[in-house]
Amino acid sequence: MSDDTPAVTYVLKDSWRKLAAITPARIALGRVGSGLPTSEVLRFALAHAQARDAVHTPFDAGSVEAGVAALGFETLHVASAAPARDSYLRRPDLGRKLSEESRAVLQARDGGPFDLALVVADGLSSTAVHVQAVPFLAAFKRWITEAGWSLAPVVVASQARVALGDEVGELIKARAVVVLIGERPGLSSPDSLGLYLTFAPKVGRTDAERNCISNVRGEGLPHEHAAFKLAWLLRQALARQLTGVNLKDESDLLLVEGRAPVPRLT
Repeated sequence: MSDDTPAVTYVLKDSWRKLAAITPARIALGRVGSGLPTSEVLRFALAHAQARDAVHTPFDAGSVEAGVAALGFETLHVASAAPARDSYLRRPDLGRKLSEESRAVLQARDGGPFDLALVVADGLSSTAVHVQAVPFLAAFKRWITEAGWSLAPVVVASQARVALGDEVGELIKARAVVVLIGERPGLSSPDSLGLYLTFAPKVGRTDAERNCISNVRGEGLPHEHAAFKLAWLLRQALARQLTGVNLKDESDLLLVEGRAPVPRLT
């Protein structure tokens, strides 16, 4: 018998598998009998491990602060009332309020009012913040300059949830706050950044009073496009004095051939 006999494959491929080239979603995986191919089972296990790692990877606040400062921003570091990652995950309420020490630091600061406060928070994916926050801020900085918005020091927050920005924005005397936060990891996107805009931040704001831009990453919404969307929403929020369900994102109407326009700097 010849050793050149070709190997037999038992994977039945899906007829619509070409669509898999245009989405990271798990589609057209094929099958072997009633199950999935071994390669797809292993890919799923890897994606699940990456998602778990994104949640539990320690937040390198110092590195993020250094990257933000390198862009020319002043920075502050605060922490939520959650003392550790396990309590942060079990007690979401603790991640929504500042620790006593951090609250005292912000209360003691002079300055303000400001048009805008930016909070960079680890959320449920420190990986997302490590990878996406600084490139996004580099893109958004140009829009801040064009609009002439006064900016509070960029606050880097550990063990933080979205609502922490309400207390930060209120104490720092900002007209609006934007929270850049690591989103809950998906099996195809462990590094997605979310942006949450709230006008007139104060403790007690609800999610219905915010605008969200999600999936900010190279394989999702590019940094430049997200920066343009946020700038458009922020202009509207400051002019109309509201955010949330009453402020609809119509920025796509201004896209040029599907791309975000470039800010006009003088």
